[in-house]
Amino acid sequence: MGVTGSYLISRLSSEHEVTGYERQKEKDFTAICAWGTTKKELEQFANECNLNFEDYLYHNGQKMEVILEDKKNTKENKVFIELNGLCTYNKAGLEHDMMKDHNIIFNKNVKLKEIYDNYDLIIDSTGLRAILPMSKNRTMIPCLEYRIKYKKRPYEDFFIKPFKGLTGYFWYFPLNQNEAHVGAGDFYKKHNTAINEFMEKYPGEIINKIGRPICISPPSLCEPIYVDKVVGVGEAIGTVFSILGEGIIPGLQCAKLLIENLHDLKLYRKKVLKFYAPYDSVYKVVNSKLHGQFKFINNFLDILKMYRYMKQNEERFGMNIKLLELLKVIRAV
Repeated sequence: MGVTGSYLISRLSSEHEVTGYERQKEKDFTAICAWGTTKKELEQFANECNLNFEDYLYHNGQKMEVILEDKKNTKENKVFIELNGLCTYNKAGLEHDMMKDHNIIFNKNVKLKEIYDNYDLIIDSTGLRAILPMSKNRTMIPCLEYRIKYKKRPYEDFFIKPFKGLTGYFWYFPLNQNEAHVGAGDFYKKHNTAINEFMEKYPGEIINKIGRPICISPPSLCEPIYVDKVVGVGEAIGTVFSILGEGIIPGLQCAKLLIENLHDLKLYRKKVLKFYAPYDSVYKVVNSKLHGQFKFINNFLDILKMYRYMKQNEERFGMNIKLLELLKVIRAV
């Protein structure tokens, strides 16, 4: 019952008998992963569940500071990206309210054989693909995040630092009052060191700690998307925008595709692969970096495709996309 599951049960329960399963205890329920998203997009999805996104809004971003190390690791360069709608919000609160008054079974680790005969359709919205057969081509990035309360926040806006080789990045997201999310993910597991160094420099009270991997492979590499009456949605079928590690909006867009094609899973798969086809180029760039195979000339076409997609969807990403800034980030790391 994460971002896609809570949205789906809110939307589907008006016309269908739906049961949601959640592994966390109800009183301990919290949202996994960072709480950064795009305001205008989330307003729409919240409205569809009869909720007002403004009630959950924490921080409206103005500028994102990106720290880049040069190849010799001798100095740092900064890039400031103008933001236009990127924000943080009470993700756990919104998910909980989407689930409110619906049939949820908490504290339950579901086994497919226990539920298979009881439902006409089973939706895998676990992110980690706990119900669908595991795909061999999924690339997973381990992540760790702390929710920190400061006496005075060290940064008042979004701050990220990509790791060398674009293997992941460190992030700092302001929340409400003096709180922030401090986290990192890295393919080669350097994220713990980065977080510890930041927390030694800027100590605060740890309110919560969450660790889990995220999948950065696109849907084309996360087949099967459905098997018989079991269908995947969101991160379970690879809807994370890999270069940003962002999955909230893509997951909700995927959930909407499922609602629109609920009775035709073959068509749903076709539309998913078409809608997320631009993610293939993004993944090619990231994957080539991860394995030390990146060459600017060879990867330029995919970089250009990624830029065009992001530029055409600036409002959806909540930031002003500039080619020179994108190239600087990619070449610097």
